Amino acid sequence: MKPTKIPVYFMPGMAANPSIFRHIQLPEDTYDMYFLEWFVPEKDETLEAYALRMTQKIVHKDIILIGVSFGGILVQEMARHINVRKLFVISSVKTMHELPKRMRLAKKTKIYKLVPTSFVSMLDVFRKYAFNDFIKKRLDLYEEYLSIRDKYYLDWSIAQIVNWRQVEALPNTIHIHGEKDGVFPKQYLSNFIEVKGGTHIMIINKYKWFNENLPRLIKE
Repeated sequence: MKPTKIPVYFMPGMAANPSIFRHIQLPEDTYDMYFLEWFVPEKDETLEAYALRMTQKIVHKDIILIGVSFGGILVQEMARHINVRKLFVISSVKTMHELPKRMRLAKKTKIYKLVPTSFVSMLDVFRKYAFNDFIKKRLDLYEEYLSIRDKYYLDWSIAQIVNWRQVEALPNTIHIHGEKDGVFPKQYLSNFIEVKGGTHIMIINKYKWFNENLPRLIKE
């Protein structure tokens, strides 16, 4: 009788689609990979309630759960409701204390409510008037990987990040973080595995590191 494969669920970052994981590979004889997708939250829905709804999309027990950026925060909330064998947080934070100073200031001043999230719905317009190749390539990147442009979802997501209240890291959490992450700078973090040269989007451009190291980290 063949041993049962280990189910591994992946949660992308804010507004991103599962294509950010397209180059991630795990040994097919040992693991089955599943990809979760964002949906627009209900009016005034809490992060806890949203996480509980997301767990309804998981059909296995004793899973490996992997989340990137805001997806890393969400999977930690999900792990409170389901049995998780191991939890991976990538390019994210494990507690509210690891949020950078600018986010903690945004929480106090409520300035995050002024972020012009409506620009996401205008990517096509921005591309038309982009004045150099760098900006065009960056807009192409957004177009390829961002699937949700709903303003309410984006406003809600930013509010959930800056107002996150977790004070202690959950057990069995493995934190993988880029040396050059500009969204969650490493100087505010503790107990993480550093990826040399990794930025906030290293799940896309440092996929070789993950393919080489994830199987070993899952087994440890």
